[in-house]
Amino acid sequence: MAESTMLKAKHIVTIFRNDTNGYTVAKFRLYNVDEKEIIGTGVLPKLQDDVMYEISGVYEEHPRYGMQFQIAHIEMSKPNDEESLIRYFSSAQFPGIGKKSAEMIVLALGSDCIENIKKDPDILNTVIGMNERKKKSIVQGVMENEQLDDSITFFSQRGISIRNIMKIEAAYGEEAIMIVKENPYQLVEDIDGIGFVTADKLGRALDFDYDHPFRLRAMVLSAIQELTMSTGNSYTTYPALSKSLQRKLGSVFDLEAVLQALISSRQVMVEDERIYHHDQYDAEKGIATFLSGFPYREEKLELPSYFDDEVKVMEQDFAIAYEAKQKEAMRTFFTSPFMILTGGPGTGKTTIVRGILSLYKKFYPGSEIAVCAPTGRAAKRLSELGEADATTIHRLLKWNLESNTFEVNDQNPLTADLLIIDEFSMVDQWLFYHLLKASKQISQIVLIGDEDQLPSVGPGCVLKDLIGSNLFSLVRLDKIFRQSEGSDVVTLAHEVREGCCEVLDHASDIAFFHCDHYDMKDQILKVVQNAFMKGYADTDVQVLAPMYGGIAGIDALNHALQKMCNPYDPDKREYKSGFRILREGDKVLQLKNQPDDDVYNGDIGKIIEIASPHETMNHQVMITVDFDGVLVSYGPDQISNITHAYCISIHKSQGSEYPIVIMPVLKDYGFMLQKRLLYTGITRAKRSLVMLGSKAVFQQAISREDRSGRQTTLVKRLWELCE
Repeated sequence: MAESTMLKAKHIVTIFRNDTNGYTVAKFRLYNVDEKEIIGTGVLPKLQDDVMYEISGVYEEHPRYGMQFQIAHIEMSKPNDEESLIRYFSSAQFPGIGKKSAEMIVLALGSDCIENIKKDPDILNTVIGMNERKKKSIVQGVMENEQLDDSITFFSQRGISIRNIMKIEAAYGEEAIMIVKENPYQLVEDIDGIGFVTADKLGRALDFDYDHPFRLRAMVLSAIQELTMSTGNSYTTYPALSKSLQRKLGSVFDLEAVLQALISSRQVMVEDERIYHHDQYDAEKGIATFLSGFPYREEKLELPSYFDDEVKVMEQDFAIAYEAKQKEAMRTFFTSPFMILTGGPGTGKTTIVRGILSLYKKFYPGSEIAVCAPTGRAAKRLSELGEADATTIHRLLKWNLESNTFEVNDQNPLTADLLIIDEFSMVDQWLFYHLLKASKQISQIVLIGDEDQLPSVGPGCVLKDLIGSNLFSLVRLDKIFRQSEGSDVVTLAHEVREGCCEVLDHASDIAFFHCDHYDMKDQILKVVQNAFMKGYADTDVQVLAPMYGGIAGIDALNHALQKMCNPYDPDKREYKSGFRILREGDKVLQLKNQPDDDVYNGDIGKIIEIASPHETMNHQVMITVDFDGVLVSYGPDQISNITHAYCISIHKSQGSEYPIVIMPVLKDYGFMLQKRLLYTGITRAKRSLVMLGSKAVFQQAISREDRSGRQTTLVKRLWELCE
């Protein structure tokens, strides 16, 4: 291994910088080495032009770009002679200070001028030609440079990444080190993306005891969050929390005292033995409070007298005949500020939404409409109706990934008159709360969803709770209208809700092949191959499974399907990521929201290029994925955001539809195989559904009522405020 080298060099220019992870390629000029220039690379803070730095690292030969210096540590060099001080004060980091002003500063204040300015900024008043503008520039530059340099040194020495250092700096500014020294565990609460493990790394480095009150509070707060995320409940209980902490710690501490401290600081709320993290408590109360006073605009909603005439015109335009229930839904919309439209597949939800949008634009031509959904694919389907452009909820609210905040909020609200949210069963209560906070200027809200699908990944079951409260205008669709391709799939979905599956005996759009778990992988490959032979593309066929592990789990099936769908080809580039091999042509799934790239959790795309490090400007591997025309590039730090999508989880498939769905049904899946999960998987199929496994296991699963009902108090809060 090459020996680390320390250099002193002036930063000339930043060639490339990834603001997400801090990776930087920059040109430096070595100090006192015949003006020799080098290329330095690494995860670095933003560098100041014309500033001297002390850098340590190793030289490495890049196959395309030649010799580079891989920087492991960097800090600003402290100028201590007349020449370097003049160069420092006349650099770009001090706007308005030229060489002459810099010379006057050094002449008046001497070689200790930086320390003197830090101790007493007013000492600059003794410099000839100094004014308030120049003084402000100098003081600000000195303080910012010192602060960032100190922070990088302090945190990097304690194992904190540059990315997290930047987050800490952004949150705390010049007080970052002081705050963290006093309580490193405050990071858990204050900075999104920094969890207990990172905070505890700092805490241990700063000699905080295992039983320090700050550490115990952060641990309990994190445990409450983990319990609500894993169960979907909006709160937890003392026994559940105590049991969880016992498993982690293996020792006893005074949980009551820690909880009381968290309650006093309003990080935790307790009501009738229910323990809430403040995020979920605020979300529940905020939703109930907003809806109890909605709408906030004084507008009387009336059904236009010409409603029936316009419906007839619309029927002619769309070549459709609306059923009585569908007309009732549209009438309800025009007389209700808040309406819920629910129903299973094929019941006409999309048809009604198209009608509502068409009529609304005719009746209120100057009004603004906001249409959104939790996933990019669901939003795209809404846009395809042709009546309004739809977007994701996160994009509508201008979500900031780094801070987990929304630019559109109660201080900067939505300006729309009508808000429509589709696939609402996927929306958790925290996200809905923030959407409502931005909706005080809206006069009508419509929620559309299937209450029998899987609930949101995050805590809460908002759609079910709102329907169960019986406080809002509700249209429940139960008649099946879809009679073309996929109609048997629709029939099966509705039968599954009732716990039966009679249509399986005579369905033309559904096949159920018996096979054992050891034969499952090969049988799925045969079904997929058969679909390809009939002319279907890999984007038309989606395998869904409930769990990742096992010989018939998502990971094993993806491995086998990749071999068949996109086998090794010497002309296709590959990249090994952990146990996975990503290959050009692979079908991949997005695992996290990336709003800046317009790609979201659950989106499916195809790898179109893998560029090796010697081909890219930043000297890193770069994988480019095509998401229906949206091209997104992933460096090494983002590659974990994608995975193979030949087989995906049923949860990840929500909000999407596929012409052909293939779904294994095995006893091995155990408790994961529940009615709601199977129903959600079935309803993803637009034309054909193929199930493999055991019909007996399938029948048993749909006959068994889900025991996973989420525990929330949203209905209780709504009743308290609305009745």
